[in-house]
Amino acid sequence: MSELLGLPARDHAVGAIDFTVLPLPRAIGWVTAASADVSAGALGHPGLAVHFCNAYNVALARKDAQYAQLLAEADVVFSDGVPITWVGKRAYPDVAAQWDRVYGPDVMRGVLAASPEPRHYLLGGDPDTLAALQRRIADEHPDAVVAGAESPPFRAASAQELVERDDRIRASGATIVWVGLGTPKQDVEVRRLASSVPVLAMAVGAAFDFLAGTKAQAPVWMQRTGTEWAFRLASEPRRLGRRYVWGNSVFALEALRTVRATRESR
Repeated sequence: MSELLGLPARDHAVGAIDFTVLPLPRAIGWVTAASADVSAGALGHPGLAVHFCNAYNVALARKDAQYAQLLAEADVVFSDGVPITWVGKRAYPDVAAQWDRVYGPDVMRGVLAASPEPRHYLLGGDPDTLAALQRRIADEHPDAVVAGAESPPFRAASAQELVERDDRIRASGATIVWVGLGTPKQDVEVRRLASSVPVLAMAVGAAFDFLAGTKAQAPVWMQRTGTEWAFRLASEPRRLGRRYVWGNSVFALEALRTVRATRESR
């Protein structure tokens, strides 16, 4: 599949997740080009699922075998967190120079700015966030085409509601669906969408909040030093406390296992 997509093979694992190793500019260019190929049916199947995984995703994959299998079957998995790149560079020195952080919000900004050709569909966020995001896109990226947007209910959608959602996305002519539903719900949804609709389905996490300006993003120096999690924890301690306390601990063990295993194999 990777060769068909024009991407390097997904054979560099951190924990249970195999990552697509690519510099950020190339990732943005690939997304822009691939959206056109997918919508035109050039790959011979409905859509593509693109995931952005960080330390928390690695921890979840260790805990939940079903989630790990979903990511194993993913088309593309980018490195959403700086700690992933640190472990990857240390474990796989042959690709260290190429292993960038490919952060969901950065990719979304880059694609919106890169070309007017993709047609964007926004799936996720509460109504206020979604409205603010559309205003920001119109102001900052006036050439970008937002073909549709919807804020799904927090409850699980029925089978009929999912069929109707897919119909709305097809009717919009969207080529990229940005999905901001939270982990792991958004990963399940992009896999489902890609199996049904000819779109590039992108699980971009908190990108809606950050691009809309409804939540503050960590300063650049914290993003670069891998301490963004501390900023987010301080901002939302109740919601994110368990995620970071438990997730960071499990990830640290996974990182040690990964580096040890690759060192022994060399």
